[in-house]
Amino acid sequence: MYPAERQTAILEQAHAGDGRLSVSHLSHDLTVTPETIRRDLAVLERRGLITRIHGGARLTHRSPFELSLANRQAKEVDEKRRIVERTLQEIPHEGVVLLDSGYTPLAIAARFPDRNLIVVTNNLPAIPILLERPKLTVMALPGRLRPITQSAVDEWTRARLETLQADLAIVGLNAVSVAGGLMTTVPDEADVKRAMLACAKRRISAAIASKVGQTSFCRFAGVEDLDMLITDDRISAADREALSAAGPEVVVV
Repeated sequence: MYPAERQTAILEQAHAGDGRLSVSHLSHDLTVTPETIRRDLAVLERRGLITRIHGGARLTHRSPFELSLANRQAKEVDEKRRIVERTLQEIPHEGVVLLDSGYTPLAIAARFPDRNLIVVTNNLPAIPILLERPKLTVMALPGRLRPITQSAVDEWTRARLETLQADLAIVGLNAVSVAGGLMTTVPDEADVKRAMLACAKRRISAAIASKVGQTSFCRFAGVEDLDMLITDDRISAADREALSAAGPEVVVV
């Protein structure tokens, strides 16, 4: 298991429980030494995701990933893991992949295959994770940094994307429906997502089913602009049929 995969598993345990972590329990669950767990916790603390305490750690309330997950049930963690694993099957063996900001793309980065690929991303927490794969060439997009999503946005980000040609774009979303299209909460994020889709040959979004049929502030594309939507088995038959009829392949895991 890569360190990034282990660190993602540690965060998932914290979000699924009461937010507290024990070094001894993590060492047993992940079959590594306590020293390895302490190093992982130190990395997560430097990223602002946890605070170390005697014998373990607790989630940091100011963490954007905690805020996005605080009210989710543990079941959603399992569904998200299935979605991530299915998305990984779409990553090519060579070429250029665009990876968006957000928790799901970060989880994808934690399990990203070590291949001769160029990965272009505005997802700052994903960059050190991707750099652990020696075969990858990692390119960080420029731009203004948003503290909440820890992502690069604004005209510099869009301008760089306009010069690129990618084989695959993996974009996140906050809501999706046939009528509303693909939506997110912030105009700056919407602009970057739109630019990523525009320069990619294949376009995929991975989203839990609770986002289907919802609305959000900013539309950045139509459903028909996706080649594939990967979601979980809570999606209704009606929503699946409607989305499929609009254009993308809807993959349910």
